[in-house]
Amino acid sequence: MIRFSSIVLFVVASALTGNLFADNAMLQNPVADRILVDKSDRRLMLLKDGVVLRSFDVSLGLSPKGPKRQEGDFKTPEGVYSLEAKNKTSDFFLSIKISYPEQSDRRRADQLGVHPGGQIMIHGQPNEPKHPVASYKGRDWTDGCIAVSNGDMVDIWLMTEVGTTIEIQP
Repeated sequence: MIRFSSIVLFVVASALTGNLFADNAMLQNPVADRILVDKSDRRLMLLKDGVVLRSFDVSLGLSPKGPKRQEGDFKTPEGVYSLEAKNKTSDFFLSIKISYPEQSDRRRADQLGVHPGGQIMIHGQPNEPKHPVASYKGRDWTDGCIAVSNGDMVDIWLMTEVGTTIEIQP
């Protein structure tokens, strides 16, 4: 009980003096300078200076093998992209837009005579699930996006910035 009281006293004192969260590096999330997604392992890794800061389980498009070629193929793209925008009000719990399609993706789609698709995001769970919440965990279910748990999405949101490079590997 004394230990708990000491912790409460520390938090209150720190909050009152403005030191809580302001200068405490342990409570601040470092910002990643690169994101690596390994589709075969279903992992998203946040890196800084080549060191993995955090690693997360992901769900991918319903047809995850191979690169995205066209709209509606349910594949998650492969290649090097960047984070374009953050959206707090998406249909999913937070979303971060990935720069797919890049010029090479558009050229390939043109050669195939198809539309490359777009709106590829990293996002949390649906705000209005169509299935039981448990059915989204541990299986691929998106239209081509990279999905994580809502808790993991908060961490990714806080630890990334628009413009960060994301590499999606097979």
